[in-house]
Amino acid sequence: MSVLGTGPDRVTGERSPAGELARFVALGDSLTEGVGDSTGEGWRGWAAVLAHALLPEGREAEFTNLAYSGALTSDLTTRQLPDALAARPQLAAVVVGGNDTLRAGFDIRRTTLELDATLGELSGHGAVLLTACLPDPGTLLRLPAPLARPLARRMRAVNTVVHALTARHRAVHLHLADLPWLEERRLLSVDRLHPSAEGHHLIAHRFHGLLAEAGHPLGPPPSSAPAEPPPGLAADLWWMATRGTRWVAARSTDLLPGLLALAASETVARLRGASGRHDEQMARAAAQALASLG
Repeated sequence: MSVLGTGPDRVTGERSPAGELARFVALGDSLTEGVGDSTGEGWRGWAAVLAHALLPEGREAEFTNLAYSGALTSDLTTRQLPDALAARPQLAAVVVGGNDTLRAGFDIRRTTLELDATLGELSGHGAVLLTACLPDPGTLLRLPAPLARPLARRMRAVNTVVHALTARHRAVHLHLADLPWLEERRLLSVDRLHPSAEGHHLIAHRFHGLLAEAGHPLGPPPSSAPAEPPPGLAADLWWMATRGTRWVAARSTDLLPGLLALAASETVARLRGASGRHDEQMARAAAQALASLG
């Protein structure tokens, strides 16, 4: 597999046999970047694992990973989509939205418009699309209810939008939120928010199966678990104390004030017996955002 850069001359221009997925581009955030699946100083991740299994043995897919930690849906159209289109992908993964829910300025309408524009451009240029709904970060982190419920409400809205846009753009969809993250702790990395190496391999394995069911000629499926043993506790703790701490700190400056305000509002609403009203408002906002697409 060739991992390509982000310049305009990444693709050879050679035609592939009909139906083959020889050029794969991944867009998104830290999940698709590969956080949690370390290979020395860098990340591998589910998209890279899947790329190895797209073509018959002896051939390598051209793979470009444009995802990066902290990316929002608004970063798709402004930063990632132009490079993705330049690669002329036959397969494009768009898995994003979790960071939107962790921002004080969360806006489901903006999220909907950005995702729709990105998926529309990629499918309009002939790419097979991969999408996924995401697990609720509050549940993964086991946050207290006043903090967890607003995040769960936002994640439900994002997933509602992703499901609708999956149908709209005829994407291959993985119900990522339904994988047993809490029941099988080994699928999560030390930060409890990103998949472990085994979790990333499981995602790649499931996507491969869905593409095969859709009739695409592929190589042998990737293993559902990495061949190498997982890092030990000391390595996990070292990552959290260094890179993981920076990740948390970067989000605290943006997220924490807004999240505390949401928690206060949620507590007041529950005391008044009106917390369900917030759920209804968010669901209505998601429906209105989708209706505005026509």
